[in-house]
Amino acid sequence: MIRVLLCDDHPIVREGLQVLLQREPDLLIVGEASDGHEVLDKAAALQPDLVLLDLSMPRGNGVDAIARLRKLLRSGKVLVLSMHAAPEYVRPALQAGAAGYLVKGSGLTELLQAIRAVAAGNQYLGREAAALLENDALTPTVQSDDLQRLTPREREVLQLVAEGHTNREIAALLQLSAKTVDTHRTSLMRKLDLHDVQGLTRFAVRRGLITSE
Repeated sequence: MIRVLLCDDHPIVREGLQVLLQREPDLLIVGEASDGHEVLDKAAALQPDLVLLDLSMPRGNGVDAIARLRKLLRSGKVLVLSMHAAPEYVRPALQAGAAGYLVKGSGLTELLQAIRAVAAGNQYLGREAAALLENDALTPTVQSDDLQRLTPREREVLQLVAEGHTNREIAALLQLSAKTVDTHRTSLMRKLDLHDVQGLTRFAVRRGLITSE
């Protein structure tokens, strides 16, 4: 039996996945999470065999969540199911420790194949993700992603700023002082060479930290 934890910020997506996956006799949905913090808490408590993870979530982006999940899970694996079909999303997810990557346009047959392959200890790339990386390998590697310059805390602050939160709101969410939040905000803007909230928001959308909805 493969024990699965679902993580997506859209309830209709989670509900649809649960309906489809629970029909399979070898799959058991052990829990659901709607943001980056909740998935870490539930993964630690439930220790699923597989986390089916969206990349764009509130309260913590998917790439950081992958890295933290790899430390939290004793033997469980992470399979990304994302709307993003571009090398700048696929590559960081795999580098962070995801064992598989599927685009949300994939069919149920491929999703089931990916879940079973990853749970068995194999790596699985959906057709679109594999083709993207193959094409991307033909071009020179771009200088290290700007995101790699940021600390995990700076990434959290970046995401929350881009989502429209004030320094005071961010301080409350992250249990920090407003002064500390301002320090992180100043630091990340300097590292990214950005000068206003609009620039931070555009950067966050391009990197998949938030959606443009």
